[in-house]
This record gives sequence, C-alpha cells and structure tokens, in this order.
Amino acid sequence: MASGSSLLPPQVPMELHIRNRKKLLESLHQHLSHSSRPLHGFVLLQGGEEHMRHDTDHVDLFRQESYFAYLFGVKEPGFYAAIDVANGETILFAPRLPDDYAVWLGEINQPSYFKEHYKVDKACFTNEIASVLEQRYQGSGTPLLFLLYGLNTDSNNFAKPAEFQGIDKFDKDLTTLHPLLTECRVIKTEMEIALIQYANDISSEAHIEVMRNVKVGMKEYQLESMFLHHTYMYGGCRHCSYTCICPTGENSAILHYGNAATPNDKTLEDGDIALLDMGAEYHFYGSDITCSFPVNGKFTSDQSLIYNAVLDAHNAVISEMKPGVSWVDMHILAEKVILESLKKGNILVGDVNDMLSARLGGIFMSHGLGHFLGIDTHDPGGYLKDLKRINEPGLKYLRTVRELQEGMVMTVEPGCYFNDSLLLPAMNSPQLSKFFNQKVINRFHGFGGVRIESALVVTATGCYNMTKCPREIHEVEAVMAGAPWPPKI
Repeated sequence: MASGSSLLPPQVPMELHIRNRKKLLESLHQHLSHSSRPLHGFVLLQGGEEHMRHDTDHVDLFRQESYFAYLFGVKEPGFYAAIDVANGETILFAPRLPDDYAVWLGEINQPSYFKEHYKVDKACFTNEIASVLEQRYQGSGTPLLFLLYGLNTDSNNFAKPAEFQGIDKFDKDLTTLHPLLTECRVIKTEMEIALIQYANDISSEAHIEVMRNVKVGMKEYQLESMFLHHTYMYGGCRHCSYTCICPTGENSAILHYGNAATPNDKTLEDGDIALLDMGAEYHFYGSDITCSFPVNGKFTSDQSLIYNAVLDAHNAVISEMKPGVSWVDMHILAEKVILESLKKGNILVGDVNDMLSARLGGIFMSHGLGHFLGIDTHDPGGYLKDLKRINEPGLKYLRTVRELQEGMVMTVEPGCYFNDSLLLPAMNSPQLSKFFNQKVINRFHGFGGVRIESALVVTATGCYNMTKCPREIHEVEAVMAGAPWPPKI
C-alpha cells in the first residue's frame, strides 16, 4: 500500500447481504404469523436507474438505491430482485443490454454471471419478471408482491414501489414491507459495523491529513480536495456519504454550507476557525465526521471557550450512551453542558435550567444531536411506530426520538454557532434577552461556529467510538504542528 495510509480496502463478502435478506425474511415471517396471514408471495424491489445531466448525454456517476444495496449489494443500475417469502429463494433480474454496450461500457455479462457474483439462487432478465414470478406460483392463485412504499422521515420523500410491465396481473401489498425493512436497517450486523468502521478509519485519516496541511491563504475547496484525494487514493472510496461541508470563519455558522450557493470557495484567513464535516463511503456504507480547528494551528481564548464547550458536550453524551437511554435526553444533556460553559464564559447570565425551559439551547445548537448512520448518512428509522417530532426549537430537528438499542450506529455531533439569523431575534426577545451578556456576546459576531462529530456503535453496556481523530485542544494543535497521530508512547 502507498505510504499515505496503513489501511487496505477490505474485500466485501456477499454473505453480508445474504444475512440482511435472512434478517428481513425472519421479520416478515414473524409479522405475517402474528397477523395470521399465509407465508405467500414475493418481496420485490426495484434498484436505482442511471440519470442524465438535464437534457445532455452526460451520465451522472451511479450509486445504488439504498434499500436495494442493503439486500442485494448490486452496484449496477437497472436491476430488480425478488425474494420468495415462503422459502427465501432470491431471484435477481438484470437488464438486457444492447450489443453496442460492449463497445462503449464494457463486457455484457449474462444472468449466470450475476447469479454467481451476487450469490443469489437464480438470475434472469428484467423483461422476464412477470413470467418468472407467475410460473413459480402456477396453480396456487395470484402471487402477492410486497412492494417498498413508505415515508423517509429525514427527507419527507417516499420510497418508490417497483414498477414493471405486467405488474397489473399481481396482487400488491404497499404497507407491510417498508417499516419491517427499515427496522432491519436500524440495528447493524457485525459485518455492517466492520464496513462502517473502515469508512470511519479512512475518513479519520483524511481529516488528519487536512489538519496537517491546511494553511492561511488556501481556499476552502482545497481542504475538500485533500480529503477526497486521501479517501479515494488510499481508501478506494469513490463516493462520499454526502457533499463535503468546509466552512471557515463566519461561514462555519451555516449548518449545511458547501452547497451550490456556498461552494466551499472562501479564502482562509488568519484567525478563522474551520468546521470540516466530511465522510467517505465504502461499499455503500458511510462515515460522518466533523473536526473543528483554527486554520493557523493555534486556538485563541475565545475559540478555546467555544471548542471546549462543544467537546465537553460531546464527551458527556458519549459517557451516558447505552441501551435504554432516550436520545431526547442526550440532546438536552448536550444543550445543558454547552449552556453551562457559555455561562462560565460570561456569554450568558441566569439560571441554566431556566434557559433550558425557555429553549435557549436551540439558538446556539439549532440542529439535532445526531442521527442513525449506515448505508445512508441519515439512515432511516428515526420515527417509526407512530413516534412524533417535538415541535420546539432545536428539538424539532432531532432525526430520532427513540431509545438506544445495542447495534445502533449513531452520530454524536453537538455544536455551538453564532448565527445572526437566530441570535439577533433572540437577543431582542422579551423572553430570551435577559439571558444574554450583550457586551460579551457582541465579541462573537462573525465568529462562526464549532461542531465536533463522531460515530458511535451502541454496545450491550455502553458505546464504542468508531472515529479516531484528535479532539482535545492540545492534541489538535500538536497534530497541526506535525506530531504523529495516534501519539507515540
């Protein structure tokens, strides 16, 4: 391996996806048995399709639809797959490609190749879906198709049920599959956790590489470029989990900076703090890491105050995480620690419990504490089983209100931001203005913000931090000055 990393991209056995299918089938059997329904029909999913850039012939880099990736591990577009509910037999349906595909895009593989490569029981072409499924249920009535349809509570978009020529001949169930399959994705297997760990390992390395090479006068996009280079060059990660967020200075108060309107293009200035939220993806499974640090390598007293407030919140939550703990309680704990630190720093005045009751924490940390992490950055399942959002500042953006369970992978990402769009109305509010030390807080105008984010897997007795970045101020400054990480003993 090149000297840039000690990691080797792991080989991914298809056994991972076989186990995921088995997990779903067990859940589906249990559900059908409880409702006295027969074990009859097929789970049928449609994979993702390639998309052109607007009206051109430029094809955007394809990434598989997440539920399809979870169950089948197929990296190519245009596939379907069915699982026989009765016996678990899996049939993969590949698109029938034109002859000139071989000229432009590579070898045309036959169904036998996909059967062996993806470890399924049978493989056919997509134009055979109706006939293959009908034939398997000849003389046993009309086959029932369990289709994927349901709300993603992070995006408010609905999963798209499979469509194919001849689907009208089949009975369809649009309500059973989505909640069961989503719940399967919430609790990770050991093989899934190993991939998420690898994505975190290579991403942690990349964040450290950025820390060591950042310089005043660079552009934010150069920090993004360093990260992308390291994770792809040394980690084999062609995809990121999400668009890199690389704000510096006052931009670091913008939560999802780095979009088309804010394209990571500010020049780094002496005295700026950087907030770098970047995570690589490997074989569909992702990471999500945020590091905050001064671009000149040395924290000022004000930067230290805010950074330590966030770090204390980050560490306090991690120390309390274990099965049975409420994620809402963890969010409020993070707010409380940050508010206590801001009071000690004379930015705020008054009783911290009164601040919590008034939801002042939502002014400084307007986002939720964290989210499920897996095949999606914001993995689904946060609001299953009729759970409702809490319509209060900060809390309304929680991506889950569930209690923790062993096998969940969560991000812990407290932050403290000085965003005028939230601060100025609060400072002029009759209910909230009394908590601000106006003279001191004005010193933080243009400061931006700090976020510290790690990925945690919930264990039987607590949690394990999968992220391996320097966090303490002395560690960050040492790494930025060239010290080894992890430190040599």
